[in-house]
Amino acid sequence: MSKANLFYAQSGGVTAVINASACGVIETARKHSDRIGKVYAGMNGIIGALREELIDTSKESDATIAALRHTPAGAFGSCRYKLKSLEDNRAEYQRLMDVFRAHNIRYFLYNGGGDSQDTANKVSMLSLKEGFPITCIGIPKTVDNDLPITDNCPGFGSVAKYVAVSIREAGLDVASMCESSTKVFVMEVMGRHAGWIAGAAGLASEQEGDAPHIILFPEIAFDKASFLRRVKHCVNQYGYCAIVVSEGARYDNGQFLADAGGKDAFGHTQLGGVAPFIASMVKQELGYKYHWAVADYLQRAARHIASGTDVAQAYAVGKAAVEFALAGKNAVMPTIVRKPGDKYDWEIGEAALADVANVEKPMPRDYITEDGFGITETARRYFSPLIKGEDYPPYKNGLPQYARLKSVLEKKQLPDWEAR
Repeated sequence: MSKANLFYAQSGGVTAVINASACGVIETARKHSDRIGKVYAGMNGIIGALREELIDTSKESDATIAALRHTPAGAFGSCRYKLKSLEDNRAEYQRLMDVFRAHNIRYFLYNGGGDSQDTANKVSMLSLKEGFPITCIGIPKTVDNDLPITDNCPGFGSVAKYVAVSIREAGLDVASMCESSTKVFVMEVMGRHAGWIAGAAGLASEQEGDAPHIILFPEIAFDKASFLRRVKHCVNQYGYCAIVVSEGARYDNGQFLADAGGKDAFGHTQLGGVAPFIASMVKQELGYKYHWAVADYLQRAARHIASGTDVAQAYAVGKAAVEFALAGKNAVMPTIVRKPGDKYDWEIGEAALADVANVEKPMPRDYITEDGFGITETARRYFSPLIKGEDYPPYKNGLPQYARLKSVLEKKQLPDWEAR
């Protein structure tokens, strides 16, 4: 009987280090070629499995796979595609099983957030019912840092570093011009229901008067009057006010400050535009000249300033996922465990996918100052080690050099699939 093959896919919003996890998966699998045949990567995530578009990673050189470690975004393509329940759309699950059977895939490693862990868990349960057991391992990934159980999520440390550096540099810019020009700067960062990214920007403030002066979290209901008082105080005290606002900032009734009115593929409210909303409010109520910026994709694609800790952890969870699978573990996800002690150290743990799927972890209240506009020393101790260390990509002619894949597809064995 031929050796079992492995299917790896990337899902959801990509990060600066998700490819480091892919590198960990593929390099580790190659070291166990006596037990693992080919490693297939789904073209555009789980959609690649449904369409039977399987990238044969054996066609890539060791050097190219190694280069994934310093390459941002999703090298194989990602997707926002959530499988419905088995009862609502059995055909999709059956298609996955048919593709896995056709290519003797017995290992399924899904690199993503809570929705992705839910998918991996569902496939694991169905495969047992179908009599074609597939070992399913989740690999954590999300810049939002909102997966439960794991201390932090690969992808977060690098975006945290990016926003802290960005608000520090922008703050210096505004401070130098505020006497006769801009007095308020607003930077919008990601974070739908959890303010981890916005909170990490607080690391830039090391002494009184440093930017950011105000952070708006999803966990703290927005109060217009207290916010405007704080803005006015900062301008009077420091000459300017630098604000970081999470895209998920909301009112006391739960309504987002910036609700774009649509839904994404996972059914989440489409957000965006909270920075200009806040900036316009300041202008209208206080009359200050302002500028605003949206970090958007830049914050999650910035591999040139990635956290060394984040890169190491992203690779480690990819490596651990293969090792878990070979050890016979199923429906679990490697986690990052922070060891106790004053010196930061970590190790790999594990969590059941059923305990991770569709659960969001907000920032603890004791990480946010009493006034709701900053981070506490407890938060600072949590965030600080996650952004430490530099892991620069190689440069050529002044530009970073990233992996370029051949992306050779395996020959299809089944009829084309059409979504239902």
